[in-house]
Amino acid sequence: MFFSGKELLDVAVNIEKSGAAFYETMVKCAKSKKAQTAFKYLADQEKQHIKAYQSMLKSLADAPPPESYTEEYDDYLKSLVKSAVFSSEGAACTLAEMTSSDADGIDIGIRAEKDSILFYTELQDLVRRADAKVIGKIIDEERSHLKRLSELKAGLAKS
Repeated sequence: MFFSGKELLDVAVNIEKSGAAFYETMVKCAKSKKAQTAFKYLADQEKQHIKAYQSMLKSLADAPPPESYTEEYDDYLKSLVKSAVFSSEGAACTLAEMTSSDADGIDIGIRAEKDSILFYTELQDLVRRADAKVIGKIIDEERSHLKRLSELKAGLAKS
């Protein structure tokens, strides 16, 4: 079964929305001004990713799965989304509220970005070749986020 880039971008948008919710909650929970600023930046970056992915969505055709696989296909997509660190916006907010420190919040963000990179890398082989470039763009965006989070963690450690 092959997935279209559009379907994967729908999943990416949902993951990014959950990430934004996590970071917005971390802004409220952060103990230091530096951490608040960092989490605000990350929330804004997630929102920019949502816009970028939505822009990519506009350029892709919506190809439905074969009829014989519709229910199985839908279940598979749902299971992929549930396996993400941020499975929903509500779960992301709850996770943020349960963090014990600013560094803990950044560690969760790093884990989420790594999981996203793995998710998209694994799915890259499942998409139609014409959509592979779209998934490559997503992976590049997530790598950029991971790098930024690592820099923020190092900056907080120095404080």
